Amino acid sequence: MAEEANNVVVWSVSDVNRAVREIVEGSLLPFWVGGEIGSLTLHRSGHVYFTLKDARSQLRVTYFNGAGLCSRLGIANGSLVELFGNLTVYEPRGDYQFNVRQLRVAGLGALQKRFEELKRKLAAEGLFDAARKRPIPRLPRRIGVVTSPDGAAIRDFLQIINRRFPNVNVRIFPCAVQGAAAAAGIAAGIEFFNRADAADVIVVTRGGGSMEDLWPFNEEIVARAVAGSRIPVISAVGHEIDFTICDFAADLRVPTPSAAAELVIGRREELTQYLDRCAKDLRNTLELALNRLRARFERASGSFVFREPRHLVEMRRQQLDELESRLTISAERFLELRRARLDRFHATLETLNPQRQLERGYAILYDPERQRPVTTSKLPGGIHLTARMADGELRVITESDPQS
Repeated sequence: MAEEANNVVVWSVSDVNRAVREIVEGSLLPFWVGGEIGSLTLHRSGHVYFTLKDARSQLRVTYFNGAGLCSRLGIANGSLVELFGNLTVYEPRGDYQFNVRQLRVAGLGALQKRFEELKRKLAAEGLFDAARKRPIPRLPRRIGVVTSPDGAAIRDFLQIINRRFPNVNVRIFPCAVQGAAAAAGIAAGIEFFNRADAADVIVVTRGGGSMEDLWPFNEEIVARAVAGSRIPVISAVGHEIDFTICDFAADLRVPTPSAAAELVIGRREELTQYLDRCAKDLRNTLELALNRLRARFERASGSFVFREPRHLVEMRRQQLDELESRLTISAERFLELRRARLDRFHATLETLNPQRQLERGYAILYDPERQRPVTTSKLPGGIHLTARMADGELRVITESDPQS
């Protein structure tokens, strides 16, 4: 028995995988297989990796140099395709997979159809309208996170938060993010933060996965909880290429949990940088104003006013004396002009004096050597009025017109 035990051949893992590969590749000829695409990855090398699945099983698929064709055909998660190729084994991992030689589109998968139908329904109700999107707070004091407490998403999220602003209050509502009961738990977390008013912003997040893995975030109960939230909601589900109904209903969609943390804390950092710039600008402005005042003070301190203030006062006194003299001369000239004008007015009034006019009239009318009519006027009724001077007296004679 000991000799037999010593003669046993022990295979290495590589030997086993190589043998399985030879068996699999040698026993099955190339064939066509159909199913729904999930976990699609278009690698920058040009190769395509995804899973092909039906209602009960899934198969790993590789399509070397097929990225260009998949892009042209619009292949995405949920697409129904028919593939021609052969089974092989990837020895480093011991996984068997299907290598594609040809690919053709068959239609949309069941999950993708449900996704599109629910998306159209909720969009028609206005749940995705930009007008109802709430602004994300610039500086949230409390951040509510709805996710699995054991997932990589919350670890990445907290790592960024703690590294940059460890004093931020982060509150986690633990729930499942995959499986049949996950949708109800996610909706309950959103409703809890709203009911308790326990957060300024809510982050709904999980890491990447297949369409089935992310399906709880495509359920109607989650979409309506997000849309009905009074608190702004950020959706950070999956990777950058993954889109869920939750993303469309949320107030803001970010590609990853880390991006959600960067966004929330980045706003705080942005505000801090803004305050630092304001403080710097204020210091520069004050220094500039201080330098201007200092230069003005230096110019003023060296001026004639501060060097000989008494001389300045005497000069001002002299100017006042000159102004007083000029004012006196101007006042006297003004009075003389007004006095001459008054004399002219007085002479004019003397000329127009009624007594003087009567005296001049008497002098003209009075003639001692003869009596002569001075004036004759015809009054109404044919009466003539004649004024004569006789013996130094004025006599008025009235006569009737014989023809009247």
